[in-house]
Amino acid sequence: MSEAQAVHLTYEDGARAVELARESVESFVLQGQREHPGSMRDAFYNRTGAFVRLQSTRGRGRLRGCAGAYRGKDQLGHAIVDAAIQAASGDSCGSEVEPAELDSLKVSVCLVRDYRVTDDPLADLELGRHGVAVENGPNKGWLYPTVPLENGWSAEEYLTRTCRKAGLSPFAWKDDDTTVTLFDGQVFRERPEGGSVEQL
Repeated sequence: MSEAQAVHLTYEDGARAVELARESVESFVLQGQREHPGSMRDAFYNRTGAFVRLQSTRGRGRLRGCAGAYRGKDQLGHAIVDAAIQAASGDSCGSEVEPAELDSLKVSVCLVRDYRVTDDPLADLELGRHGVAVENGPNKGWLYPTVPLENGWSAEEYLTRTCRKAGLSPFAWKDDDTTVTLFDGQVFRERPEGGSVEQL
């Protein structure tokens, strides 16, 4: 049993989550301010984790930022705002998002519905549903649930890539002293052409 509350967002909730993430990025980049969620939808009062991912629509669509946490202590609305700001900051991908980039960003939000530590990640991992987090001592890293599908990765490659992101050996997920957590993510994102949100 995880500490996350069992939360399921409707499409309308998911669309608002993406909108809130977009507003938070713009407020941070343009004014250096933290957006306040304001009057939140009921689901946003649940305490659960969330991630925000920012991708450029220019060129190959490189990642501009990704941040968040699967262990949620804050209300979902505030978790989205904090993740969006961190994703847009220089701490995420090495350089802060610039104002000129805002129109060419695609924003997505991953709500963490549940998470659990697994002793058999290769058997328990469901591609497209689970995000992966690995931790060994001070080294930790995670990858978004949609990443393996976007890149055509197998479950094993997904695990090895997560270990590399954490600064661990590729097969550290097999080690007894490495903690592997699977988080069940519900993902909503802006469509590349703009103007609408889709659920993945």
